[in-house]
Amino acid sequence: MRIGGAAVEHEPVPEPWATRRACIHVDGAVRLAARGELPPQPSGDLVQAGPLLVRDGRSLADGEDREGFSAGAAQFDSDITAERHPRCALGIGEDELLAVCCDGRRTGVDAGLDLAELARLLISCGARDAINLDGGGSATLVRALLNRPYSDRDQPAPESRPVVTALLFA
Repeated sequence: MRIGGAAVEHEPVPEPWATRRACIHVDGAVRLAARGELPPQPSGDLVQAGPLLVRDGRSLADGEDREGFSAGAAQFDSDITAERHPRCALGIGEDELLAVCCDGRRTGVDAGLDLAELARLLISCGARDAINLDGGGSATLVRALLNRPYSDRDQPAPESRPVVTALLFA
């Protein structure tokens, strides 16, 4: 993670995945790329996330573990590439930035999306590149609260929880 070009303390991505994991790099323009495709000390802001879902208008959500999310599932609560979950993603279209957030975990109401479904949704909205962001109970889109985040299955009402990272669109 970098803010204004300066490194920020963060949990490092384990090898060999550190250079393969996708990033959002903002330095005037927004770019989505593997960390290894960017300079070692890039200017601007950088958040490593992933996996990359769409590149050049084509889905990368084909079950291949290019960025080590399945292999490194112990770093997370579960394998984030498996099953349907609440999801957040960022896409870049020809002339627009797309922010997507989907709810999940309420039986008969919303099931969430798997990564292939999320990639197809972003492509249908015009994304030429897209990246998965933090999901699950962190999947929140705010202007006023625009979705209903659930941190466990079938809760009667949203349960707030701290979210440690955020993207601000101004």
